[in-house]
Parts: sequence; C-alpha cells; structure tokens
Amino acid sequence: MTLEQSAPAGSILVVGGGISGLTTALEAAEVGYDVYIVEKTASLGGRVAQLNQYFPKLCPPTCGLEINYKRIRDNARIKVLTLAEVESVTGTPGAYSVQVKVNPRYVNENCTCCGECSAACATEIDNAFDFGMSKTKGAYLPHGMAFPQRYVIAPEIIGTDDAAKAAEACKYGAVDLAMQPKTLNLMVGSVVWATGWQPYDAAKIDNLGFGRYPDIITNMMLERMASKNGPTEGKIVRPSDGKAPETVAFVQCAGSRDENHLPYCSYICCMASLKHATYLRSQYPDAEVYIYYIDLRAPGYRYEKFYKMLKDDPKVFFIKGKVAEVAEEDGKILVTAENAVSGEKSSRAVDMAVLATGMEPSLAGAKPRADLVFTEDGFIVNDYTRGGQFACGCANKPADVVSSNQNATGMALKAIQTLVKR
Repeated sequence: MTLEQSAPAGSILVVGGGISGLTTALEAAEVGYDVYIVEKTASLGGRVAQLNQYFPKLCPPTCGLEINYKRIRDNARIKVLTLAEVESVTGTPGAYSVQVKVNPRYVNENCTCCGECSAACATEIDNAFDFGMSKTKGAYLPHGMAFPQRYVIAPEIIGTDDAAKAAEACKYGAVDLAMQPKTLNLMVGSVVWATGWQPYDAAKIDNLGFGRYPDIITNMMLERMASKNGPTEGKIVRPSDGKAPETVAFVQCAGSRDENHLPYCSYICCMASLKHATYLRSQYPDAEVYIYYIDLRAPGYRYEKFYKMLKDDPKVFFIKGKVAEVAEEDGKILVTAENAVSGEKSSRAVDMAVLATGMEPSLAGAKPRADLVFTEDGFIVNDYTRGGQFACGCANKPADVVSSNQNATGMALKAIQTLVKR
C-alpha cells in the first residue's frame, strides 16, 4: 500500500532516531520547521538507550533521553515514524521526494502498556536490545524507556496461536494482526542522515575467540550487563557460570586500526574501557583489571583527568602491546600479547575478557538509494557546496555523545540553510 503524505514546504527529514537524530530534529523544530524522524527500530533512543552511563558526566540514558522525549511530545512540528526505513531519495536540494517503508507493529495507538498481550504469549525470542544475552516475549515492549511507549508483536509469531492469544488478551483493541506494510511518499526540502553506528562483529576477528568461549564478551555486552535493566540486572558476571570475575582483561582496538577489519580508530573505545573499569572496581573492590592497548586516547582535559584516575588505581594495570590471541584453557581465559615496551611475549589467565570492538557505520552494508558519497568504510561524506543532504554524528565519522550532539546542531543549521536558500 502506498500513501501520499503531503508535507509543508520547507520540511526536514531526519533519518535515524538516536541521540544525533533527536538533537537535529529538535533544534530544527524548535525554531519553526516541520520535521519527520524516520527510525528503523521500534523505539527512538539509539545506542544511548542501551548504555548504563555515558560521558561526560557518566549520566544514565534517562538523563538525556527523557527530556528530549518530552520536547518531542510537546512539539507538534515533529512527526515520528518507527519501524520505518528510507527506500529512496530523489530530487534536488529544496525539493526531495522520499519513499519510506513503514513495517507493521501489529499494535496501534490504543496500547496502554498494560502488558496483558505479553503475559498471554508463551513464545520467547532473542532480545536484540541485550545483544542476545536475554530473551523477550513475542509480544514485548522494546525496553523500559521506549518511545513510543507501545508494545510490539514480533513478526516471528504472526500467524501462530500465540499471536491470537495476545490479541485476545488485549482489552483495548490495540493488537491488530491485520496490519500491513505501507509506503509513504514524503516531500521535504532537506535530509539529515543520523543513521548512527553498530558494533563491529567480533566473530569476524578469528584470533580473539569471540563466539567460541562464553567468557569472551564485547564492550557493548558489558555495558548491558552493567545496566539495571540489562540481562543481569546490573551485575557484571561471567556468562559461563554467573560468578563474579576476580580478574578481567580488556583488549583494545578489537577490529579497529586493522587493515583486515576497520582501518580507522573508532574514537570511543579507550574511554569506554576506562569507564567499564570503573564499573568493575565499583562492584568488586578486590578485582584486578588489565587493559591491553596499542595507544590510549583520551581527547580533552576531562577525559585525560578520567584516565589519570584509572592510572592511579593500584588494581588497574595498563599493558602497551597488541593482543595476539584470546583463548580458553582450564576454565580460564588466556590472553597472549607482546609487550611493546619490553618486547616480551606473555600470556595471562583471567576470568573474563572484554573486546573493545570498533564502531562501524550502520550504512556500511546496504546503501540507501540516494545521491550520497561514501568513504570506503561506509561513512557519508558531506558536500556543503551542493547542500540538501547531510550526515551527522556517527553516520559521518566515529564520535562520542558530546561530539555527536554538537555536530547534529550544526547539521540542523545546514538543513535550515538549504531551505532558506531555495
């Protein structure tokens, strides 16, 4: 089904509802422009929603997202489309025709989040929000901070008895199993791509053992463990037996700065591992943390100060050297690396290893049908001379939350300038 959606002259399309997309949309809407946010998942929030804390103040996601959600609810100029993807962008700056596919949620606006549909559903599926470390029902709320606050019926159970039970359990007529995909044609003046990033697939890095040994995890998996709404309710434990780790190794540049994987520095990994070391030291005062690194990057005074705090911790050890292998031996994780200072190759047995996997742009794989220029690695190159379409945040380059928000504000202005010039 294709629907024509008339948009006011001078509308802006923001592709991606993470922290960068929200900032772009709000900055533009609050100075008088109509904005569409197109988000491919069932909720806004992006990667920030998955974090336990984020820099610079080590805030929980609620700190930034709740106020942004309120601003969106209070602003009639912003229209949000979730479970939606841009299929094509044609036209010229100031006059773009955008085709957007909206996938069925199977739950309409009558939803009150009572949870009866989920209670009636027996089927469990892998929870992508927790990177598969937990299960969720076939009828589920994406996460506690989901926006919109509305359940989803997983496509996997459509046509099953469980789907019928979920519909029957709803007292408000919110479950609509007859929903179909639809296509919207939007006319907008400029497009901002805020498509964000995804963790590099650690299973592709053969020598680091991810996927073969349960006690080798990624940095984002640890972040979910540390979160109160995560798979372990905030406790960082060994996946193999649920025990508290006494020794943990962090492997920096896991896939980054490697011509066989991601040739660039992912910018956030060093600070993420330092943050994770504070999680561990807070939960387990006697735990020892070993950080294997090529170079440690702490950009700016505040980050440098944070790094110094960890350097002064007697239970945190920094080893300059590239890790050659991570494997399992006698129930322990064995990390083998060459010390770049001494030149000695050594192995250390630890309870758990955390791979600081790199940041890959979400558009590194399938590219949208749009007049965009990409780097070899999948980042969008901004053409300010031509204007019209811009990339912000991690769609343009690896960045932290602060840098992404600053960049998103700038791209909102660029999008507005495109409209003003036309």
